[in-house]
Amino acid sequence: MSRATGSTEIPHSLAEDVQALLVAPLLVAFAVLLFKQAGLLTGGSVGLAFLIHYASDWPMGAVLFAINLPFYVFALRAMGWEFALKTFAAVSLLAVYTEVLPGLITLQTINPLFAAVMGGFLVGVGLLILIRHKSSLGGLGVLAIYLQNTKGWPAGKVQMAADCLIVGAALSVIGALALNLIIAVNHKAGRYVGV
Repeated sequence: MSRATGSTEIPHSLAEDVQALLVAPLLVAFAVLLFKQAGLLTGGSVGLAFLIHYASDWPMGAVLFAINLPFYVFALRAMGWEFALKTFAAVSLLAVYTEVLPGLITLQTINPLFAAVMGGFLVGVGLLILIRHKSSLGGLGVLAIYLQNTKGWPAGKVQMAADCLIVGAALSVIGALALNLIIAVNHKAGRYVGV
């Protein structure tokens, strides 16, 4: 029974679940395209995939899929087979979509603020669709949903805290790289020897 209305909840049909699993990752993949075009980062496993992709130039989709491997096991143990299988399907489609979309869409220019806001909206809608269909995009989202279901912690707040840590760490890494790049380029043996 639904607490709000007193009515019985009607489960989603297989066709509704399939539609959600096809559309939600596509919305998120489009957001990834916007973020990438604007040179932005995001949080969660997608943010980690961005960092690895930028550092290694490995394909974004493959990195995203690989990062989520441990979370499928957690999803299976904590949330059950249905959730784990749907999550696996959603992440797999997101990995494919992130590789295919750049060949279908070319953005000449994009305002970074617009990309950040619109990308955030698209990711939010995509995740909401998946959560309502008992799925996720893996990563810390699985943990956030688990903590909401077991501890009552709001999944959005848990995810936001984790994303802030990831983006903060990314900015710290970028800062460290910038610092060391300056030293590596400008400090050579035998130059500027102090007295």
